[in-house]
Amino acid sequence: MNYSYVSHLYCPKCSQTYDSDQVHNLCQCGSPLLVSYDLHTLKKDWKRDDVSTREASLWRYHELLPVKDRSSVITLGEGMTPLLTMHKSGIDMGIPQLMMKDEGIVPTGSFKARGAAVGVSKAKELGITELGMPTNGNAGAAWSLYAARAGISSTIVMPVDAPKITRNECAISGAHLFLVNGLISDAGKMVGQAVQERGMYDVSTLKEPYRIEGKKTMGLELAEQLQWQVPDVILYPTGGGVGLIGIYKALRELQELGWIDSEKMPRLVAVQSEGCAPIYEAWKNGQTSSVFWPNSETIAFGINVPKALGDFLVLDALYETDGCSVTVSDDTLLEEQQRIAEMEGAFVCPEGAAAFAAARQLRKQDWIQEDDQVVVLNTGAGIKYPDTVDVHVPTLEPGETLPTV
Repeated sequence: MNYSYVSHLYCPKCSQTYDSDQVHNLCQCGSPLLVSYDLHTLKKDWKRDDVSTREASLWRYHELLPVKDRSSVITLGEGMTPLLTMHKSGIDMGIPQLMMKDEGIVPTGSFKARGAAVGVSKAKELGITELGMPTNGNAGAAWSLYAARAGISSTIVMPVDAPKITRNECAISGAHLFLVNGLISDAGKMVGQAVQERGMYDVSTLKEPYRIEGKKTMGLELAEQLQWQVPDVILYPTGGGVGLIGIYKALRELQELGWIDSEKMPRLVAVQSEGCAPIYEAWKNGQTSSVFWPNSETIAFGINVPKALGDFLVLDALYETDGCSVTVSDDTLLEEQQRIAEMEGAFVCPEGAAAFAAARQLRKQDWIQEDDQVVVLNTGAGIKYPDTVDVHVPTLEPGETLPTV
């Protein structure tokens, strides 16, 4: 058996194909490129039961990942995050079968480690020595740390308002870190110019084909954790939307392998902030791409993306699964964040809290039914966003008696 059954790269818009052994960014038509695998051969060579005894990381699915040589793998133990039953909050919402896929416990504290692990590993295999990217925080932290482990130089540009802890992660990794007094779209323009002038490898969201392959392992794990079944609904906090695209791609590949029911796909939900909702507006109007969202602002910094390069892929996944998009206010997501912590003991990130708030909203609208099995993606650890919690704690003097609570 091969370590990977990667076949080639292809364009989902114009169908042009590319060699996966060469360095590529976007298609010549401007579209992101996706990875294709020899699923016909893989179906004969790889059986579902082969997975169960493997290491508890995303590399347990290496045949369905693009890295051809095991020696190229750069890992910090990412993947196989828990799928938790959210009993109290589920009852509170009227969704008894509510679960959370918790990405807050992976290296670097967010699901971005998945994309970085596979993306950096493939970059190493292709001989990349320098990479550059704009980021809202967590992706830059992950890619800079994994790049350091691989011996690859990284240049990271993030908005000045990005969470400070992610800035520290980039800085301590030795990355060339810059802040911009603007949005991620402004950071993207700066990186784009530097890529042209200096020849570094552009690993902006979906401008290289391999981040999505790391993210798709959330879908592979989810199916395995549910004994090769799929839930009725998956809610995903959506900025660039790579994880949602990846989950959809993973489940389609599992269907082609015959590992899950070919007739059932979960309804996918793209959760956005009221302060930045280009995908929601496009979905609401039945459009196939979004319009740039001016003056975007939300405390859920990871979904503050005014225009996603892969918006058409996100929307296609929503339409193909009879899914939807939902917006949530900052006040609502902060209330939900506290409610989840008090009920479940889980300190979720604001983006994850937005997804839980969306589940509550969709249940009230009966879009989610009481007997639906529902999975919420919590994409990071709440402790990476200390500014989302505003508490006033009593200070006592030595010898004072504790007040009654």
